[in-house]
Amino acid sequence: MFPINETMGQYSELFMLLAAGTYTVAFIAFAWDLAKSSRALRAVDLKAAAAASPESSSDAGVKVPVAAGAAGRVEGHLAGPAGRAERPSSSVSGKAQGTGGAAGQTADASMSYGAERRAPARVAVALTILGAVIHAAGVVTRAIGSGRVPWGNMYEFLTTGAFVAVAVFLVVLIRRDLRFLGTFVVGLVIIMLVAASVAYWTPVGHLVPALQSYWLVIHVSIAVLSSALFTLTFAMSALQLVQSHRQRTIAAGGADKLGFMRLVPTALSLENLSYRINAIAFIGWTFTLMFGAIWAEKAWGRFWGWDTKEVWTFVIWVVYAGYLHARATRGWTGTRAAWLSIVGYLCVVFNFTIVNQFFNGLHSYSGL
Repeated sequence: MFPINETMGQYSELFMLLAAGTYTVAFIAFAWDLAKSSRALRAVDLKAAAAASPESSSDAGVKVPVAAGAAGRVEGHLAGPAGRAERPSSSVSGKAQGTGGAAGQTADASMSYGAERRAPARVAVALTILGAVIHAAGVVTRAIGSGRVPWGNMYEFLTTGAFVAVAVFLVVLIRRDLRFLGTFVVGLVIIMLVAASVAYWTPVGHLVPALQSYWLVIHVSIAVLSSALFTLTFAMSALQLVQSHRQRTIAAGGADKLGFMRLVPTALSLENLSYRINAIAFIGWTFTLMFGAIWAEKAWGRFWGWDTKEVWTFVIWVVYAGYLHARATRGWTGTRAAWLSIVGYLCVVFNFTIVNQFFNGLHSYSGL
């Protein structure tokens, strides 16, 4: 039985390596899509500005440069109104000069798919799906090799959590055009896989007695799913801060130095979607906290013991509860809400890395 377990563990590691390689190519394709579409949109801008500029009546036929006001109106339309106002739902598209294909559309509030052709984005999504399939094979073979669910230590939690993050991203892509998040989500997944292989690698083995319970499946699976959703909202909140800064710069008459952000919805659109996803993830985290307390009573005879892991799980719950409450009732919107969401995710990362590895307690299951 042991050689079979070891063989399946080796297969799992091979699948994880192949998945990381596939994700890396997908990451490059997503970045290429952002760069190519940004150039195409800029070409459309120049063409529109040239068409709107007045021509001089002189015999030389030299065109007068575009007025600053006209250029500002073109930029303002693509960037959205200043501050936190919503961008019109209609998108701008057209043929880019020299590209031979249709230009990418600017993102709108609905984040729905447009009719434009974005070959790099489709290739990136296809590669992400392929990577997810290979990744799933790695998770399944790890489970077969260990004879249990594959989230009994830090290595398994990171690899499984990375898979769930990709799966959630792909599922959301069915309804919403979030391909602009691909670079950031896939990049985070690559970091998780590299960290799992380099810092937290653990051979296939049995669980400690406290983890040999059906509550492992219930408690940790919900925690993994909630963490995957928090990963998406972290990426959205980070982009929200960048987009908000860009919109303020353009509104003040500054140059748009972040052309790729024109494929990203307005800061308000990102904030609204992030808030809805965080609300769902918060419900999952609430059940994580509740089921963890029930499991603690079954395993150790008490619901709460102020163990470091328990405390930080509660801290995460408080931070996201504060985020939801502050945004819904206290008017904490814009950059303040984004920063609070980011702080919550940093607490999640701290809980699953530093606490697991360096704090002694009943939850020291890092496997190291």
